[in-house]
Parts: sequence; structure tokens; C-alpha cells
Amino acid sequence: MKHKFLVRIFVILCALLLLAAAAAVGLYYYVFSIPEPNGLSLASWPNRFTDNFPGWIEAEGNTVRVADIGLERLDEYGLCLQILDASGREAFSYRKPASWPEAYSAAELAALAEQPYEDGRSVFVSSTDAGAQTWTCLVGFPYPIGKRMIYYNGRTVGRLLPVFAAAAALILGIAAAALFLYGLWLTRRTAAITRGIEAASRREYQALPERGLFSDVNAALNQMDARLRHSEQLRSQTERERREWIANITHDLKTPLSPIRGYAELLADGSADGETAREYGAVILKNAEHTQTLINDLKLTYQLESGALPCRTRPVELIRYVKELLIDVANMPAFSDRDISFASDLPELTAQIDPDLFRRALENLVINALIHNPPDTRVTVSVSRGEGGAAISIRDNGSGMSEAECARLFTRYYRGTSTQEKPEGSGLGLAIAKQIAMLHGGDITVRSASGEGSEFILRLN
Repeated sequence: MKHKFLVRIFVILCALLLLAAAAAVGLYYYVFSIPEPNGLSLASWPNRFTDNFPGWIEAEGNTVRVADIGLERLDEYGLCLQILDASGREAFSYRKPASWPEAYSAAELAALAEQPYEDGRSVFVSSTDAGAQTWTCLVGFPYPIGKRMIYYNGRTVGRLLPVFAAAAALILGIAAAALFLYGLWLTRRTAAITRGIEAASRREYQALPERGLFSDVNAALNQMDARLRHSEQLRSQTERERREWIANITHDLKTPLSPIRGYAELLADGSADGETAREYGAVILKNAEHTQTLINDLKLTYQLESGALPCRTRPVELIRYVKELLIDVANMPAFSDRDISFASDLPELTAQIDPDLFRRALENLVINALIHNPPDTRVTVSVSRGEGGAAISIRDNGSGMSEAECARLFTRYYRGTSTQEKPEGSGLGLAIAKQIAMLHGGDITVRSASGEGSEFILRLN
């Protein structure tokens, strides 16, 4: 890992140097080149062309002409030409602009040789001896070429060049060394992060210091490890609760099956008379119904969790609906002598619910308040209008629950502390009620304290 990272640093350094060299070459050509028909040429090309052009000039006495190849070059590059005699008057021209004069003084020729471009056109001057006199050649180029002469002390510059070269080499060496050291430092940091990730996968992670350049990365790793530990703890807890719940369900299923089998064997022997047989049959039927309830609860909770159970909602008069449900609960033989009351200030309230499914949730909450509290407990159900819709409160003045019990109350694999007192429960009633409420777009919350009773609030949106 460390060697690979150093190789990458070296490759990056070389790439940066190549990029800098390419940029320097590109900048040089951008500044010191001009376009011409055959491509790009250095800006010094017009001066060389002008100096070499007299080779195509032919003169006889006071008459001057240009060879055909010279005229072809002028046409090829789009250049203009003016040839002056010794007195500065025009002797020959080709493609000459109208603004060029017919004659020049010596001062004008000297100024023309050094003046920069004008109107996007540059003029270069050369001279040649042909025939009986000296001819001056003016060549116009369609390029804005600057003419600047730099003068310097050659001896001083000659001494400074090695110094500049050494300084540049030193700077590059320092930069390379700094980059290499930075790579080593970065390699150590990344190696620590890599070790941390590997340790987290083995659950052996030690928190990294959240400071320096990689403080955010270290903080993210520390947070990831905390989440992994929490997830692992939650998974272990869920698995433990699942095993406990399966053991409870197995026990609860065996409990009614034992009398069913025992009484069935007695009936099979034929030793029971008519009245006794009817008693045995009633016991078998009661335990069979309890077994069916357990199985239905188990099936329902998984149907709700997987979304396999359709929710067919329709408008329902909620207050009337709750009253009828409470009457049905109060008429159950097990709760006929219990204190159940209803309270609401609203004349009526319409809610969009699945009547059969919602009845299961509300009935579970009411029955839960009855069977897990002393017989003299008063259960009060009220309906009110909440922020997003209806709110149904199931309040009792019973024994209440601790904060830890409230936190795990709606867990599917959790059974309350009163399980031994009420062995007929499946531990799924409140979890089913919660799932049904959420299926309707609502929720269930609980407020309770030991010795002060409990209140379940079922909200609908």
C-alpha cells in the first residue's frame, strides 16, 4: 500500500512537470508565432523573408523587376511589395495599398523600418545592390507584428545564466522533496485509516483522534464504528428477543394442546358419560380456540409486516364505532364486571378506516388495559380531534409501567412483565395494533409511570 502510494506521487510529479513544459511550449508559440498559409511560423519569419526577398529582384540600369517565383510567393502569402530607387522614389510595386506614398525620405525609411504594426499590417525593409544602384525593398505583411529590440549587458547575463539554472534546479529539487515528504506523511495517515477500516470489520476498532487534515475522515470512521457496534448490539438483542418469543409461543401452543390431547384421549376411551363428555368437549373447544387465536396473531403480524394484507378503508362515524366496540368488549364474559367508560365532547367525527382491521387494533388496546391491570381498574376511552385528524385515548388507573417497559412495549418479540399472570397472551397484541395504526397513516404512543396508570393514544391522520 505504501509503495503504491509513493509510485503514484512520483507519477503525479512527472505528470505535473510534463504539463508545465507543455504549457511553456504552448505559451511560447502563442506569443511568438503567427499564422501563415502553411501553418504557424515564428514571428521572426517576416523579417527573414524580407531579407531574403532581394534574391528574386532583377535590375538592369535604372529598371528593376521581380522574378516570377517572387511574385508567386507574394500571392501565396497575401503580401504587398514596393521597390524604391536610390533617391527613395518608387521604381516597382505589386499589390501596393493606396495609402503607400510614391516617394520616401531617408528619415521616413529609417522610421518605417522600426515602427510597429498599423491597422493590422506590418512593413519590413531590406536593401540590395543590383544593376548600377542600391534598391530599397518594402514588404507589407497582413500580420500585427510588434518590433522591439532588447539591449542587455552580455557579460552580466552570461554570468547570471548559470545562477538562474542552478536556482531553478534547486527550486525543482525542493519541490520534489517536499512533495515526496508530503507523500510519506499522507501515506502514514491513509495507512492508519486503512487499518482502522480493517479493524472495524473485525470489531477491533480503536477510535482515531479527530484532529488534523483527516479530522472529518476520522470522525466519520468513529461514527461508523459506533453505528456498527449499535447495530450489532441491536441485532443481538433482537435475536435474543426472537428466541425468547419463539420459546414463549412454543410454550403457549403446548399449553392448550396438552388438555386437548388429554381430554381427547379420555373421550376416545369411551369412559366418559354424556355430561362428562360435554365438559371434556367444552375444554377441548376452548383450548382449540386459544390455539387458533395464537396462530392467527402470528399470521396477522407477518401479513402486516410484509404488506400482504389489504387495507380497505371507507368513511366511518368514529364515535359510534368506538361506542359499539366498547359495548361488545363489556359484553364479553371475561370483562362483564369491569369498569369501562366512554367520554367525548364531539357530536360525531368521521374517519377513513378499515372497520374490521381497525377494530382489531382498538380492541387489542382496550383488552390489554383490562387484562394487565387489577380487576378494580377503571378504563376510560375518549375520542377527540387531533392536529392531523382523530385521536383515541385509552386511559387506565392501573399499576402502570416503567420507562424501560414503555420503550419495548410495541416490539414484536417482547412480552410484558405480567406474562406469567396472563399466560393466554401471545405477546403480539400491541405490536399488531401499532402496525395497523401505521397502515392507516397513524401511530400509537404511550404515557405511563409505575403505580400511576397508563394512557395509550391512537392517532389517525
